[in-house]
Amino acid sequence: MMKGVSVGVGLLGLLLACVTTAPTDKNRDWDIYSFHINSTVTSRYATTIITSRVANRIDQSQEIEFHVKIPKNAFISKFKMTIEGQTYDGIVKQKEEAQQQYTQAVSRGQSAGIVSSVGRTLEEFKTSVTVAALSKVTFELTYEELLKRRLGKYELLIHARPMQPVADFKIDVYINERPGINFLDITGGLSTEALANAITKTHASSEAWVHFYPSKEQQSQCESCGEQGLNGDLVIAYDVHRKTSMGDLNEAKGYFVHHFAPSNLPRIPKNVVFIIDRSGSMHGRKMEQTREALLKILGDLAEDDHFGLITFDSSVSTWRKELLPANQDNLEAAKSFARHIHERGATDINAAVLEGTAMLNRHPQEGSASLLILLTDGDPTTGETNLEKIHENIKEAIGKKFPLYCLGFGMDVNFDFLEKMALENGGVGRRIYTDSDAALQLQGFYEEVATPLLTDVQMVYLGGANLTQTNFSQYYNGSEIVVAGQIPDNNIEMFTAEVIAISKSNRVMYSDTLPTKEPIEARSDSHIQRLWAYLTVKQLLDKEVQLSGTAKEKVKKEALDLCLKYGFVTPFTSMVVTKPQGEDSQVAHKPKEGEKRIQSSQVDYGSSLHFLNHQVHRAPELSARNIPGSANKRGGGGRGIMSSGGLMSRSDYDYDVGHAVQQSFPDFAMDFLDFNDPLRAHPTKTTMRTTTTTVSPVQRFLLPAEGQALPLCYDIPVALSLRLLIDPNNDLAMNGQLGQSPSAGYQKIVIHYRSDQHIGLDTTGITFNDGQNTTYFSWSLKINHETDSVSLILRDKEMDVTIASTRVVIMLYKRNGIKFLWPVLRQRPTGENIIGIMALPPVAYEEVQGITMKLKIQDKEVDVSRDSAVDLSVRSAPNVACWLMPLQSALLGGLADFTVTQL
Repeated sequence: MMKGVSVGVGLLGLLLACVTTAPTDKNRDWDIYSFHINSTVTSRYATTIITSRVANRIDQSQEIEFHVKIPKNAFISKFKMTIEGQTYDGIVKQKEEAQQQYTQAVSRGQSAGIVSSVGRTLEEFKTSVTVAALSKVTFELTYEELLKRRLGKYELLIHARPMQPVADFKIDVYINERPGINFLDITGGLSTEALANAITKTHASSEAWVHFYPSKEQQSQCESCGEQGLNGDLVIAYDVHRKTSMGDLNEAKGYFVHHFAPSNLPRIPKNVVFIIDRSGSMHGRKMEQTREALLKILGDLAEDDHFGLITFDSSVSTWRKELLPANQDNLEAAKSFARHIHERGATDINAAVLEGTAMLNRHPQEGSASLLILLTDGDPTTGETNLEKIHENIKEAIGKKFPLYCLGFGMDVNFDFLEKMALENGGVGRRIYTDSDAALQLQGFYEEVATPLLTDVQMVYLGGANLTQTNFSQYYNGSEIVVAGQIPDNNIEMFTAEVIAISKSNRVMYSDTLPTKEPIEARSDSHIQRLWAYLTVKQLLDKEVQLSGTAKEKVKKEALDLCLKYGFVTPFTSMVVTKPQGEDSQVAHKPKEGEKRIQSSQVDYGSSLHFLNHQVHRAPELSARNIPGSANKRGGGGRGIMSSGGLMSRSDYDYDVGHAVQQSFPDFAMDFLDFNDPLRAHPTKTTMRTTTTTVSPVQRFLLPAEGQALPLCYDIPVALSLRLLIDPNNDLAMNGQLGQSPSAGYQKIVIHYRSDQHIGLDTTGITFNDGQNTTYFSWSLKINHETDSVSLILRDKEMDVTIASTRVVIMLYKRNGIKFLWPVLRQRPTGENIIGIMALPPVAYEEVQGITMKLKIQDKEVDVSRDSAVDLSVRSAPNVACWLMPLQSALLGGLADFTVTQL
């Protein structure tokens, strides 16, 4: 019997569609013989089609993978595969319906689900199909997006990284803008000298064409090219003429779109308050980048601006009680203050934002625009911590008088909480990624809101219906307001558009009617209708975040109906990727902002559906692999699943799917096996079952029980950095990093105290910094070291630390040849709002007998199994019996609440 071969083929399309890389192999048994990206942009609405044609050159079946990355703001609208003249189309369905198909496939042990993940600007679409010997497959993906104007231009980014030089390689971009194209620039790595003559650009009054046709030889000769072909990007930037202040009003087939971006207006002075998180989790690079950005932003304030600075942790500090003009003396004093912002303590977001709101309300400036900018990397941990109550407080205090912009620093922040707070108050939520350019990200956001031109903007459309958002608190120079809607009965003669707003010194009003003669091509195009649907769905998604109850369900249904009608893959819909008979269908979900990849060493309990994105410990590559059982047929069981990191084993796949479903979807929970003993299973609601005995390594924790013989225990995946203890009352924070191996404790623990003191412990020694001097201790020493605020006693490889009312003992262990640390809380801090893994209080429970063992905890029944754990709180480390329970039940929440990005 002939064995099939698994091959991954990737593409990268317009607006950040990307391809994975294959190893160099001049004797490949597959070939990408055509690679086309075609994008049409009309009225700033881009429709992109990525087409890849691949040939199987050998006399064996091969599994060919299609893998693209698309912009996070784009909606996939079509996908199809053509094999031997037969076309298989993706079908967009309601998410629950698609999920049912998905879970049925998982329960049968089949490969199912499209890997989807979120990066800074990208999300992934992936599928695969088995191609018969000496046959071809064509993949075609379509996605759509409304381009957003930022800093005076629209940008399309085309990143090309094919796996080989391709004979028929083409990128074609066509832009049609009725007002006329003001400028067209092309930059990026693929526009350098070696490839410059492969680019042709034609720019007419209202149309532009960009073609990129590099020869096969050129694709391996540029600076970033090689035997694997192109690796770089083209950036196509343009703007349109703005002949009238009213902007561009366009109509087709009973739908209209209005692009409003006047520029011939005086800037409005602004009142801006920066609210900066200085809690302990901002330690290190985050705080450095925040200071760097803040210094640059302060230098860019105009003299007629007024500003304020607020920093917060468990308390709130204002640089000045009132807003001050941005003159040279005040700016220099503010910069000096910014340079000395240091991290410490907990996170009181509620009090900080309320203080910023009060500052703006106390000092209204006539003829100015006010705004709040909040930067934080954490959840509220002190003061008011009820998220709904915080939303109510902030919304009531702001009262729609000015926008609040929430910048969430890093991936651990509760972005949903920040986004909702911003949307409820006329602003936006923006994630700041903890990369080397984080300071530039902060500065870039500020530049977008640095120059207000209008406030209280009202867009009025007589004769219009089903309008998108029409009221905007502020309009900034270089941006654009876009409104779309329907014109009942296509009665354009009765249609009038008006804009009413407040400029620097007076009220302004613009008015216009639709042109009675449209170009034939615009009349026959449906792009305006799809633009309206896209924008409506986007705004309904934002509205759904803010609502609850029946209002939320109504908005969700309205968005769902539009998504199904126009074929958009959104958070409410999924695409079922149909396959030839005998192969598993797959389901493509659109991930939410903040969902992460599930890596081999970490299960992401924050993800909902994207738990097949598994990375293994290999360099990224695509290669031909034998697939047992797949020869001479499409499909076949027992094969691995190709991931972004390479080939994932069946057992790895089974565990990651099972564990992630069990954690994220308790209703779909299954039996999964303990890593220490394959015969000890965790009984749960058995609607699905994994069959593997190989699972990811974990660290087992004990949880004391009140008045019961057996304690509770739970497992956490290894290699995570955990929030061990936060005492906001004494500015104390303690974090620890778990080791890579199972039951290997912590490899590093850091205790932060006040703003300038910290204690770092690893398996080699202890470092103590009292704010002025740094002292190092080896574990072999005996030390009794005291300062005014900290007591350190080192004896017998135990570090006894007392800070304020807290006493912690950190013990150094060596078991099975591995050294590790284990902290024990000997004296709990006094006061309220103490949080962290070590702060979990003892649990009271009752045993509930039945077919499976359950415990009743806080009036809820929890499935458990009798198991054992090593008690590391005592030096003898005995093995004790315990009730093993699910992680969420032990933590009373998600694991994300107890993890940190850095110690």
